[in-house]
Formats: sequence, structure tokens, C-alpha cells
Amino acid sequence: MRRIHAVTRISRLPLPLARLRRLALASIIANVVIVVTGGAVRLTGSGLGCPTWPRCTEESYVSTPEMGIYGAIEFGNRLVSWVVGLVAMVGLVAVLLHRPRRRSLVTLAALVLFGVVAQGVIGGITVRTQLHPSIVGIHFVGSMLLLLAAYAFWKRTAEPDGPTRPVVPGPLRALTWLTVAASAAVVLVGVAVTGSGPHAGDADAARNGLDPATISQIHADLVFLLLGLTVALWLALRAVGAPATAVRAAGVLLLVELAQGVIGFVQYFTNLPALLVGAHMLGACLVWLATLAVLWSTRERLPAPRPGAPAAAAGTGPAIPTSDASHGGDPSDGGDRRDSGGLGDPRHAGDLSGLGDPSGLSDAGIDRAPTTTR
Repeated sequence: MRRIHAVTRISRLPLPLARLRRLALASIIANVVIVVTGGAVRLTGSGLGCPTWPRCTEESYVSTPEMGIYGAIEFGNRLVSWVVGLVAMVGLVAVLLHRPRRRSLVTLAALVLFGVVAQGVIGGITVRTQLHPSIVGIHFVGSMLLLLAAYAFWKRTAEPDGPTRPVVPGPLRALTWLTVAASAAVVLVGVAVTGSGPHAGDADAARNGLDPATISQIHADLVFLLLGLTVALWLALRAVGAPATAVRAAGVLLLVELAQGVIGFVQYFTNLPALLVGAHMLGACLVWLATLAVLWSTRERLPAPRPGAPAAAAGTGPAIPTSDASHGGDPSDGGDRRDSGGLGDPRHAGDLSGLGDPSGLSDAGIDRAPTTTR
């Protein structure tokens, strides 16, 4: 009986929002780490170090001494994937324990866990198909989508569940979306470049048959397009007096793109050394995350309306502050303070502005927004 009461008390234990936020951030970091370790598997030629899946051999789930370093590297990456799944599972349990329970957080945390499981299956298919480049590419794109879900989860922990509203003019929102589209295109064509190059993960793995020089040139052209759009966005945000977080996010994206571009050009003209290729894979994750940060910074999410109160209209117009955005409120308050116009601090934008949650999981109907802890 005493044990039942103890379990009941634990199930009702409210988990601090700050701890939820740290767990969500840990999920982002874990998903970046698995991209890097997966790259190490490919760059060391260990993609078939464990020649089957889910076992490492027909008789064993773990690598054996006879498999050498390649088996150890591939099995080590599989262990890392279990850690990523554990982090996602803990995040889901945490949001289930949090009070008041927020449907948006539960949904996003469950989406992250589902994505980790799906990625594990795709990784198994990759091994089963002898590292076919199309499956390897799908595996990498899946990692970018998983980073999107994890980032959405992290941002939502610091904002309410009401409707969204842009904090920049419509043309700048359109320019932001063009920048996001260009960033996604760079990732997709980068996958094709990888599929045409020498680092297949195994000496006998197939290549996609594309001409490396041609597809690399297309990739470089898209990088220059992305750089141009980012510069234009940064200058435009400064010109209209956009919130400081939006200007800063665009500036950070530009710096990350420049660093990634330097790595890309150096690796291309030095015959793709494995270390630089690995750094380029990490850079791809950072560019994507910086792109998402820009997208998030151009909108705000309002508190959910109380029962019986009229719902605020989402996306009815930009909530641009009339004074310096740097005086919008305390950045530790999760966007709960309001400026003189009654709008949320534009520096605490969360998901996709005016267009809903990036995972399509907006929760404007939740009874009330949780209190954000410092």
C-alpha cells in the first residue's frame, strides 16, 4: 500500500519547466552527435562493419574481436543511437509528468521519439541494402527532419500555446521562407554530392552515378544563393528595425554559412580529406539549426485564450515594436512580459510565425499557458 502511494506521488510530481527545457536541448545535441558519429562510420569505411541488422552478425548483437576496428566503430555508432533514443524517451516521460500537462509538448516529444525509432529502422535498411546511396541520403535527410522536431520541442518549452503572430512585415517573412527553402536545397543537393563522392562507407558500396564535378558546382551555386538571401535578410531586418533577436539570428546564420562554405571549398580542393568531410557534416547541422533560429525569430506565440474569451487572430499583422527591440523585456521570462502595445516580447519567438507549429501541431485551444520559470 505504501508503495502504491509512493508511485502516485511520483506520477503527480510537477517537473520544472527549466528542466524540461534542458532535456529538450539535450535531444538537439544528441541528434547532432549521432550525425557526426554516423559520418565517422562512413568516413572510416566501417559502414558494413556490422554486416547485418538488427544483429551485428548472424550469431551476435555485438561486434566480435574478429570484426576488428570496423566492427567496433559501427557497433559504437549503434550504441550512440540507443543513447539518443533514451534521451528522447526521458523527454517524453518528463512532459507527461509536467503539470499542467501540455498537449503541444507531449505531441512534440512523442514526435522526436518516433523520429529516433524511424531513423533506427532506416539505418538498418541502409545496412541491409549494402549502403545504397539513396537510402544513405534518406537517412541524412531524416536526421535534418529530426533536428527540426527536436528544435520545435525545445522552443515550445519556453512559450505558451496560443496562436502565432509575425513580428516582421510580410515581405520579410517571405524572404525568410525563401532563405529556409534555399538552406533545405543546399542540404538536399549536398546529399547528392556525397552520393557521388569517394566516401561510400565501404569499398564495395555503390555510388549514385552523378558526375561529381557537375553536382558539386550545382551545390556551390545554391550555397552562393543562400549566402545572398541571408545577407539581404540581415540588411532588411536591420533596415526595418526588426526585433534584436531576429537581426542577431540572421547575423549568426551568415557567419555559420561562411564558415561552412570555407570548409566546403577547402575539402573540395584538397581531395576530400575525411576530417574535413566530418567537419562539413557537423557544419550542415549547424547551418540548419541556425536557419531554424531565424525562422523562429520572426514570429511570436501568444498565450492561449481562457475559456469563454475570444481567441486572438493569428497572423493578422506584424507586431513590430515602436521602440528599440532591446527594451522588450527580460529574456529569461519566456516571452510572458508585454510591451506598451500589449504584444509579447518579440525576442522570444518560438515556432513558425503565423503559419503554425512547424510540425503542424499548434495548440491554440489549450486552457492556459504554463508559467515559465527563471
